[in-house]
Amino acid sequence: MPGVPDTGDTAWMMTATALVLLMTPGLALFYGGMVRSQSVLNMMMMSFGSIGLVGVLWVLYGYSMAFGTSVGDAGLVGDPTEFAGLSAIATGFSGDEVPLVATIPSVVFAAFQATFAIITVALISGAVADRMKFGSWLIFAGIWASIVYFPVSHWVFAFDDTTAGAGGWIANDLAAIDFAGGTAVHINAGIAALVLAIVLGKRRGWPREPMRPHNLTLVMLGAALLWFGWFGFNAGSAVGSGAISGFAFLNTIVATAAAMIAWLLVERFRDGHPTSLGAASGVVAGLVSITPACSSVSPVGAIAVGAVAGVLCALAVGLKFRFGFDDSLDVVGVHLVGGLVGTLLVGFLATAEAPAGVDGLFYGGGADQLWRQAVGALAVLAYSGIVTAIIAYALKFTIGLRISDENEVTGIDETEHAETGYDFSTLRGGGGLGTSRPAASEPVPATAGKES
Repeated sequence: MPGVPDTGDTAWMMTATALVLLMTPGLALFYGGMVRSQSVLNMMMMSFGSIGLVGVLWVLYGYSMAFGTSVGDAGLVGDPTEFAGLSAIATGFSGDEVPLVATIPSVVFAAFQATFAIITVALISGAVADRMKFGSWLIFAGIWASIVYFPVSHWVFAFDDTTAGAGGWIANDLAAIDFAGGTAVHINAGIAALVLAIVLGKRRGWPREPMRPHNLTLVMLGAALLWFGWFGFNAGSAVGSGAISGFAFLNTIVATAAAMIAWLLVERFRDGHPTSLGAASGVVAGLVSITPACSSVSPVGAIAVGAVAGVLCALAVGLKFRFGFDDSLDVVGVHLVGGLVGTLLVGFLATAEAPAGVDGLFYGGGADQLWRQAVGALAVLAYSGIVTAIIAYALKFTIGLRISDENEVTGIDETEHAETGYDFSTLRGGGGLGTSRPAASEPVPATAGKES
């Protein structure tokens, strides 16, 4: 609807949008540090490629599919032509009134939601590290965003008062609570990652050969940037700068802290050593789990959500060895499991004293909210899993999904991008500034060594 935007809310939402966009480069560092050194650039390029591709598709038709008026009465997808190119909301700036969503300009809301679409696609890439063609990844990402993420975001995020007409079925008819994307983002990406990893196949040598993270410093930096950006992700989902955003902000802190401690305790008792990789993974597990619940549980409830997620995700990452699927960077164990934990715990731990105003099972609300949460989670899981399998197999039997065995041995950075993350041939010698040792491929001068 046209109106005069609230400047405070608008300023916060533009800040939140920048924070969420920063999460994808943060994810690139997080994932990049976890792979082997010959794969770091490809891993980071998969995240950056998602920014470029999904950002463009969102403007062309993605926003319209997500937040346009539902086609038909089922609430399955928005009209892809209603806001195509965003021309319908990026006009009318000659006066004081502009198209609004809540109290902010519609263009700001569209930009905020674009960053959600970008990082959801980028999350999937962690499951296919070291072995997927970059071109095939971009084609998969574009198709998956178009027929999986855009419709699912309509189901979950398109409330009737944020669309031009009728919104999505999970948000309005089912009334499941997903404040910032436990279903639409994490369950959606997590099950897609599992299916794509299975269709793609295992890395050469996995699980016999150790495939350790090559740079834990990058992993810790990436986790820190994710935590920082997640305040925009969760608190920004209030679409304003009031008490609800502050409530989500606090819960994002405490749930993440609890999950990190819980993960480290599991490592200490199971393996004998708490690790930096475990701390970083626990941070992400806590962020994932509190995402759907941050408006519906108390701060103590948020601690419980984080603690449960920290324990269960730490245990779940080992399931890939038991069941034999090569989820390279534990997208399934952290995002799918963490998303399910946070979504379902709303049905147990929600309290009417929180902004969402709903009581869960432990607060006298019975199982009403719990079954709604379960149906929403299972619907997203089933739709995303089935459609991802169709896309993956179609690409596998046409253009192919993975690089050759020879290229995998050589390293995907060199074969796909003609680059290396660490060029040691340019290291200088000890003779001071301006002197260096000849590269191995360069001829050694006849006078080399005679000066001394």
